Amino acid sequence: MPAGKGRGEPNPGRTCVGKTMAMLCRLREVPRHLLVCEKSNFGHEKSRHRHLVETHYHNYRVSFLIPECGILAKELKDLVMDSGPYYFVKDLPLHELIAHEFINTFVKKGACYALTYNTNIDEDNTVALLPNVVSIDLMDLSSKLDSKKYKRISWAFKEKKPLKFDFLLAWHQTGAEGSTMMSYFSNYRIQERQPKIALSTVTDLPCPVLRSGELRGEPEAACSAQELFEWLGAVFSNAELNNEPDNFISTYCCPQPSTVVARAYLCTITGFILPEKIRLLLEQLCRYFDEPKLAPWVTLSVQGFADSPVSWRENEHGFRKGGEHLYNFVVFSNRDYWLQLAVGANDDCPP
Repeated sequence: MPAGKGRGEPNPGRTCVGKTMAMLCRLREVPRHLLVCEKSNFGHEKSRHRHLVETHYHNYRVSFLIPECGILAKELKDLVMDSGPYYFVKDLPLHELIAHEFINTFVKKGACYALTYNTNIDEDNTVALLPNVVSIDLMDLSSKLDSKKYKRISWAFKEKKPLKFDFLLAWHQTGAEGSTMMSYFSNYRIQERQPKIALSTVTDLPCPVLRSGELRGEPEAACSAQELFEWLGAVFSNAELNNEPDNFISTYCCPQPSTVVARAYLCTITGFILPEKIRLLLEQLCRYFDEPKLAPWVTLSVQGFADSPVSWRENEHGFRKGGEHLYNFVVFSNRDYWLQLAVGANDDCPP
């Protein structure tokens, strides 16, 4: 009769299960990323391009790429140069954002945006002001300034928990000329800032072949939206696209089928960029094809602040290992477009 195993001896089956569970736990720690791709036409009555641009509030970087272009059209360049200003305010008490005068001056007369600066969303208190909705609805409070609710919130911010933050602020004014951010916050340390603009021409650029009706691509005929998304990331990172064997930085190459364009115009704007400015850029890129062009398509990519507490509208945003929330338009000459929306590990599916 075979001897039984002692209690202290390892059980191979149990060891295997333990290793499997450990591997599953490690897999859960790997950050997942969500990418949603869709296609439509700017003339379609149910197109949601404008809504998605206007509800992505806190934008850090905007880039567009135009193949077969060496000189930027005046109308487009004027919009790029008019992408600011925004403001930096040091040690601004939080209660200033619910003051009667602030609401009447900025919230009611346009779209006002604010975001705490140099705060880590997974470590620090973080505050964001949205144009119409916040956890505390300023538009609702503005009609009830004598209410108990307003007085209680004001007391909490001023006396019970007098928090101060460094803020980035931007304002899209829709009313008549009035007060400015600089004059309104003149009692605090405030700076007016302009976005940084980088303009360049890329030569001999391998570009994927796209067909507007083939979002998933077609073997040997057209690349997919996901392949284009990865290619754009390489282009915006100035990565080499030729997959040279002695290149130890990048082995990426352009997806196939592809074509080489003699030159492409690349523009990147970095700062605190209003959704209203981005909407105008998108509309101007659509008009780019009003006259015949060699380019079959152009792209507009928008990246949000990694430490913004929201992505789209009130959708909660997390950082964890990346903090991504971004979107990309591919605009075709027939006014069709692809829209790609991406978020990182902790976010729900994009809208």
